[in-house]
Amino acid sequence: MALKLSSRCGIVTQSEIRQMSIECEKVDGINMSQGVCEMPVPPIVAEGAREAISAGLNSYTRYDGIKELRAAIAKKSLEYNGITADPEGEIIVSGGSTGAFYSACLALLDPGDEVILFEPYYGYHRITLEAAQGVATYVRLRLPDWTFTADDLEKAVTPRTRGIMVNTPANPSGKVFTPGELALIQKFAEKHDLFIFTDEIYEYIVYDGRKHTSPGSLPGAAGRTITISGYSKTFSVTGWRVGYSISDAKWARMIGYMSDLVYVCAPSPLQAGVARGIATLDSSHYTRLRDSLFTKRKMVCDALTKGGLTPHIPQGAYYVLADISRLPGKTGKEKAMGLLAKSKVACVPGEAFFHEPEQGYSLGRFCFALSDAETEEACRRLARL
Repeated sequence: MALKLSSRCGIVTQSEIRQMSIECEKVDGINMSQGVCEMPVPPIVAEGAREAISAGLNSYTRYDGIKELRAAIAKKSLEYNGITADPEGEIIVSGGSTGAFYSACLALLDPGDEVILFEPYYGYHRITLEAAQGVATYVRLRLPDWTFTADDLEKAVTPRTRGIMVNTPANPSGKVFTPGELALIQKFAEKHDLFIFTDEIYEYIVYDGRKHTSPGSLPGAAGRTITISGYSKTFSVTGWRVGYSISDAKWARMIGYMSDLVYVCAPSPLQAGVARGIATLDSSHYTRLRDSLFTKRKMVCDALTKGGLTPHIPQGAYYVLADISRLPGKTGKEKAMGLLAKSKVACVPGEAFFHEPEQGYSLGRFCFALSDAETEEACRRLARL
């Protein structure tokens, strides 16, 4: 028999986010496609990592992370998220939040099991699920406020459904799920005995007086919820790959074993830096982060409006989906490439976030977590369109 790639390679492709970043680099453009977060790293976080390296914390850690980080996550989760977690059995530090989700899929899903995604979805959720031999099904969120109904959920469930993913605040839409919506999801999950997977990486980035609610904090939800988050965005360390999951011990142990199998551990000294940041930084850091991004949201949305690309104002996170239908091209990719050629500003074509690509042809996702100088220049270019 001839050598060949595995069957999973038929579903795993390079993400449009990465592809547009590469295209942007070719023309030395401004990259508003990838959520790299080019804001300053808190000095205490960097110092914590440097001190850990100097102190010799350069070897493998326990499969579930260093003690200091697990303790810091447990304290933060109780105080901010309203989730009680035992750092000795219910917290797994992993290679980023994507690594946490992949490990959870490996531990909790059999091949062919289905997980519901809200659409527009984050592409890595779909591909990560499918790489673990799961199957994505979809609930379409409705504009203008990205809403859904109980009937929408019921139409998506099948005998193979094992879970539902709740990304709040959401990438790419910026939707912040309300307590009422989360209660509806929990009731649905209880009815059909489903896991609730979450992605709360943008949990501190909410606007206009909204508050983040963790699905796992709802009464009765802890036993079925896999709470996933990390500090890539909060501390502007997207390349450090330090994420975590919180779940009941009966799920956490095997999630940890799968994480150990795939990643061994998150980088040792970087875990220490993140632990220092969580334990040391007070609420003012998170307020400054949110306020800075709030200002940039307004700048970018105003520029898109002036340029004729009407934005859907995000409720949270640091992306804005805009109507790019007036740009030349048949598909979102053609429109995004035309925009890059004309203005040297890169966005992600909307088809990256829909399982039926044509549903996203009129949309582009713009990241506004750039440096002040890049944000200002990107806004000048977009406003001139």
